[in-house]
Amino acid sequence: MKLDILAIGAHPDDVELSCSGTIAKEVDRGKKVGILDLTRGELGTRGTPEIRDQEARQASQILGVSTRENLGFKDGFFVNDQNHQLEVVKILRKYRPDVVLCNAINDRHIDHGKGSKLVSDSCFLSGLRKIETSIDGNEQEPWRPKHVYHYIQWINIEPDFVVDISNHIDKKIASVEAYASQFYDAGNKEPSTPISSKNFLDSIKYRAADLGRIIGVSYAEGFTVERYVAVDSIFDLI
Repeated sequence: MKLDILAIGAHPDDVELSCSGTIAKEVDRGKKVGILDLTRGELGTRGTPEIRDQEARQASQILGVSTRENLGFKDGFFVNDQNHQLEVVKILRKYRPDVVLCNAINDRHIDHGKGSKLVSDSCFLSGLRKIETSIDGNEQEPWRPKHVYHYIQWINIEPDFVVDISNHIDKKIASVEAYASQFYDAGNKEPSTPISSKNFLDSIKYRAADLGRIIGVSYAEGFTVERYVAVDSIFDLI
């Protein structure tokens, strides 16, 4: 299966929190979108890997993505080395996405920056024909995504571009709330975390509203880039 977009996150829920409005919008436009989680989030204070697996499946159904995989890297301890890069390369060559969305370059959680660099490096390596990979005994062809964009996470940073998600904010919120073990629930008796407060849950919407305000729409998601964003015409800008 060839994907138009592959969204990659260090943990289940990274993608939903940061770029699920964009995903839902492109799915509604007929694009094929997949999600790749690098870890199962097993070091998370709340929930279990098994619960998060189930929540990820539910969130995927809400967003309507075509596929979702988890590489099972060690939460908190994966590194950007050859072994990890090759596993990501296999996924890139398997799905041949034109666009990759991945973690913030610098963020509060150490896995976010690591995941960002790992994915970015793997996108480059995936295009080198002398790197040989195979899946189920079948040799893979080189593939390099056309674009790698980094979504915004805990730290508020200036985006290089924003996407209007006004008509998809409800689906974004629903995909986040699928992770009931992680976010605000007055009845949940597990220890509190920085992301389990009501303020954090509310922030998903008001941060999107603030980005939307800046471009004159109701809600938006922001991204940063590794190279210049090019347009064919100045009229491509909204």
